[in-house]
Amino acid sequence: MADKNAVATQPQKTGIASYLANEKVRANIIQVAGQKNSQRFIASVVSAVQANPALQECSNTSILSSALLGEALNLSPSPQLGQYYMVPYKKKDRNGNVISVEAQFQLGAKGYKQLAMRTGQYLDIDCIYIHEGEYLGRDRYTGKPKFEFIEDDEVKENLPIIGYLAYFELINGFKKQLYWSKAKMEKHADTYSQAFSLEAYRRLQKGEIPEKELWKYSSFWYKSFDEMAEKTMIRQLISKWGIMSIEMEDAYTRDMAVIDEQGNPHYVDNSEVTVDEVVAHDIKINANSEEFAEPKQDKQAQPDKPDWMPEG
Repeated sequence: MADKNAVATQPQKTGIASYLANEKVRANIIQVAGQKNSQRFIASVVSAVQANPALQECSNTSILSSALLGEALNLSPSPQLGQYYMVPYKKKDRNGNVISVEAQFQLGAKGYKQLAMRTGQYLDIDCIYIHEGEYLGRDRYTGKPKFEFIEDDEVKENLPIIGYLAYFELINGFKKQLYWSKAKMEKHADTYSQAFSLEAYRRLQKGEIPEKELWKYSSFWYKSFDEMAEKTMIRQLISKWGIMSIEMEDAYTRDMAVIDEQGNPHYVDNSEVTVDEVVAHDIKINANSEEFAEPKQDKQAQPDKPDWMPEG
């Protein structure tokens, strides 16, 4: 019997290095990156793919399209920089058979910050973790959250994180901040992430998941919840109140999408696909898909995701 999780009738995939060396592909790369930067671009893409075994399963065209978008935005695919990521996901039919494996373009929190600062409109933009004892409730007249920050970093870092505060200040003096409790962020992830279950997350924190089943919980929402929350907060803040350049709007609309050869974004249809938020080695992904996905139906951990490591 054929492997249900294998991509059926797919020809042998050409290695990414050989694919990028193709004359027509290289011409496309030069058009975006320029002759001078083409070799640097190719080396960075090959390195990113080699570092992530799950990414090697993706179609070469989806990898190239995602990388070219990152290059056009002048962002690096280096996982150490965390500006953007190429994340594998398996598209399945309703019977659970894999139709294709494609690479999604996912902006990281640092990518959003980088694009924001490039507009020349921001004096500062960041997201900080709020620890136990720092949140003082909301002002009774304005409804704005109040904080008293702990100055001793050693004391602060040993206290549990209870929320997230994103903020920016524009050069014209306008300031805005957004605060979410950790409970609200957990509910958000539970509602929108196909690969995250709050019930499973609670069990994982309590050590109730058998070691032999830990591979099922490879979503970065499980592995680094706070970093995923940081991107979510920055994205929410900018989309609601920030100034966005045309470049930034383009990146925003393509975040969490598979980019086709014409540069058009295609978003995940949750009724037919399973997103692989895989984690390999030390790569970290900060991503969230609430702008493009309807609330999920199945909140169980996905049992077929490889364990790599991350979105955005």
